[in-house]
Amino acid sequence: MIKAAIIGATGYSGAVLAAILAHHKNVEIVSLVSKSYCGQLFSDIYKNFKGVLDIELETENIEEISKKADVIFLALPHGIASAKINEDILNNTKVIDLGADFRLNNKETYEKWYKTEHFGQNLLNEAVYGLPEWNFEKIKHARLVANPGCYATASILAVAPLLKEGIIYPDEIIIDAKSGVTGAGRGLNIDTLFCECNETIKPYKVASHRHTPEIEQILGDISKQNVLINFTPHLIPMNRGILASVYLKPNKDFELNDIKEIYKKYYKDKPFIRLLDEEAQTRWTKGTNYCDISIFKDTRTKRIMVFSAIDNLYKGASGQAVQNMNIMFNLNEKTALQNIAIFP
Repeated sequence: MIKAAIIGATGYSGAVLAAILAHHKNVEIVSLVSKSYCGQLFSDIYKNFKGVLDIELETENIEEISKKADVIFLALPHGIASAKINEDILNNTKVIDLGADFRLNNKETYEKWYKTEHFGQNLLNEAVYGLPEWNFEKIKHARLVANPGCYATASILAVAPLLKEGIIYPDEIIIDAKSGVTGAGRGLNIDTLFCECNETIKPYKVASHRHTPEIEQILGDISKQNVLINFTPHLIPMNRGILASVYLKPNKDFELNDIKEIYKKYYKDKPFIRLLDEEAQTRWTKGTNYCDISIFKDTRTKRIMVFSAIDNLYKGASGQAVQNMNIMFNLNEKTALQNIAIFP
């Protein structure tokens, strides 16, 4: 059995992670850590875990936890993980960081976009970006995995095949993405109060969202060229889900079937990518690790339009983290992740 620990277990991502691991046939949860609820039962905080995960929440001592866990999941805000993870920890256990601290290769870029100091520069070159569809082999041998951001996951999966093939302009990428409110986390925030976000839709962090350099970096790594995007996120009044609407300019005119064949080439054997003929919708990915992608061509403007739908807490966070764990421990990557969206 893989002994797993979650630090930051009572946030939304931590709770979804606990739910997946609780039913994972190869995992034993040995530690759940919460700064806010230390000493209480996890099932008293999230009562849907009654009789399933009645574990007392611990105070955080990552050195001791690393000695008893085979893998530690960090479900923490940015700026914390880089100060906690070091060579000694990684000699004891594997680490999957659901935060942003190890996603960017450059310390200065991280500090510019996240407005906080990074303390783990020596590990940035070792950290593997945990997007299994494009980094499977590196994840397999990793000690430290940087779980991708939710917007970044939906966006990169939508764009990468065409950039890889070199058929679109890398500086003509427009990403219009919309997310449910859980993407903002469980902390108290006026903007995510019911009366503030219900019955409205709004863009936020226009031209300044922190997933921008992440998307550009990874798409650049995949395509071996400099990438420049216009990325605008929007908050919509639903609990969970992301829809990324992506607009791409091809460098010559392509038939729609030829474009679709490129996506099949890269994703035909990827178990969590579903290529659709109809428009992707978040309701069909809610509570699942799937990414639904649909591709269209505007015959008037010649632009390619790609729509990518995920659950921001699953494929955009905790489900993808478990997918990465499965790969790191040589398990079938689908283990514990084959559930179907609940509908209606």
